[in-house]
Amino acid sequence: MAMTDPLGDMLTRIRNGQQAKKDSVLTPASKLRANVLEVLQREGYIRGYSEDATGKHPALRIELKYFEGEPAIKHVARVSKPGRRVYSGSKELPVVRNGLGITIVSTPKGVLSDAEARSQNVGGEVLAEVF
Repeated sequence: MAMTDPLGDMLTRIRNGQQAKKDSVLTPASKLRANVLEVLQREGYIRGYSEDATGKHPALRIELKYFEGEPAIKHVARVSKPGRRVYSGSKELPVVRNGLGITIVSTPKGVLSDAEARSQNVGGEVLAEVF
């Protein structure tokens, strides 16, 4: 059966991997997933990611990050889902935990964090929130 929400699947793999105290998790590769991982790495929520070509299909290996035994990501949730897309202008972008978290936004200038989108004055689809 086809996967209807690949980004939601990746976020769930990250959440489950951190709950199980894994060093890294694998997820199928796509440009959108790589762009979201790039934002998470820039903001310091994951150690990094790399392409993994050991299997039959291309995959991304996500290096999870922990701080004093606790996961760096306390909460990760998909905001815009296939059944209900959520869009926001640059002025109305949601603030997560009074600015302690980030919102990941897909904009015409690429996938950005909420702070980057505000500084570039662009809005778009609100993909996920992380703190």
